[in-house]
Amino acid sequence: MDTSPESPAPVRAIAQAIGGWIDRLGTVWVEGQVTQISRRQGLATVFMTLRDKLADISVQVTCSRQLADSLATPLVEGASVVIHAKPRYYANRGTLSLQAREIRMVGLGELLARLEQRRQLLAAEGLFADERKRPLPFLPRMIGLVTAQNSAAERDVLDNATRRWPAVRFEVRYAAMQGVNAARDVIEAVRRLDADPEVDVIVVARGGGSVEDLLPFSDEALLRAVFALGTPVVSAIGHEPDSPLLDLVADLRASTPTDAAKRVVPDVAEEAQRVLQMRERGRLAVHNVLARERQRLAALRSRPVLADPRGGLAERSLEVEALRERARRTVTHRLDRAADDVGHRLARVRSLSPLSTLRRGYAVVQTAGGDVVTDPASVGAGDLLDVRVADGRIGATVTNTLTEGTDNA
Repeated sequence: MDTSPESPAPVRAIAQAIGGWIDRLGTVWVEGQVTQISRRQGLATVFMTLRDKLADISVQVTCSRQLADSLATPLVEGASVVIHAKPRYYANRGTLSLQAREIRMVGLGELLARLEQRRQLLAAEGLFADERKRPLPFLPRMIGLVTAQNSAAERDVLDNATRRWPAVRFEVRYAAMQGVNAARDVIEAVRRLDADPEVDVIVVARGGGSVEDLLPFSDEALLRAVFALGTPVVSAIGHEPDSPLLDLVADLRASTPTDAAKRVVPDVAEEAQRVLQMRERGRLAVHNVLARERQRLAALRSRPVLADPRGGLAERSLEVEALRERARRTVTHRLDRAADDVGHRLARVRSLSPLSTLRRGYAVVQTAGGDVVTDPASVGAGDLLDVRVADGRIGATVTNTLTEGTDNA
């Protein structure tokens, strides 16, 4: 490409030229370590980053989801792989990537991938579920320890536990902590400790190591044996970065053997201090309650009703007497009004009564049949009449009748 300050090439020309040069490389085999994997929802492409193990250099790799899922062992971060890929240069973004056509797991990466596959299978069965993990006893009667004989892990657990609680008791079972017999020895040791009724917790301890050294503690038979135990298990394998699968199936994971000793037994000095603190808190609580009740009693005694219980009776007696007098006046007043009302009504009734009319000199004349005589023409001479006056009755015989305005005999 002929360029100069007077006739520079545009960016697109340079990008196309770089893409053409890279495209002529053909396919290449590349070895590296997978540091990042991205499976985006709905995309058929898997993105990953491949890093050089000896230099701080990385490259973007893409492959089809079908290729990534077809691997015998799952592709995980940290895996060492060999990739058969075609270099690609994306001119629009100015980035270089490798388009993988074949992926092979190699070395430790393949080992880690197999462990990851085992972890996923056992997790699906529920061996790592939090709800099945048992709590450790506060102060175990006896601690079962599985470790290598005369190892630093054994000294760390025994020394630290004894320093924290001098009366602690241990039942130690020695087993190979690495090699082909390690898993079998540990299985036998934990089962024997689990059968001992005095052992309340089991600690499996080792002082760390490489991934290959810790492989026995990811053995499936060991994991299933620990899962089936009835005694709580503490895994103290290696150091903080180490993560064998036993850490996941155990009831408690300790970062180191020393940490396991601290987790299994309490510190006698701390517990004694805690007891003193609780006693002091209890004493203060009781003191506060008593002081509060004393103040309450003093306040009650200072009230007038308790200082002189009869002091208010005279006043209340006067109030009762006033209420009684008031009630008496009210009842008397109502009775007087009622009596006046009855008298008025009686007078009205008497004034309207026929007897009152009779007493004024009037009389009621009735025939023998009981009919009231209002017309002289209704009777004749010789008829018997009953005359009712105010104080009795008078029998009479008609001798004659006289109608007003007419003289009849």
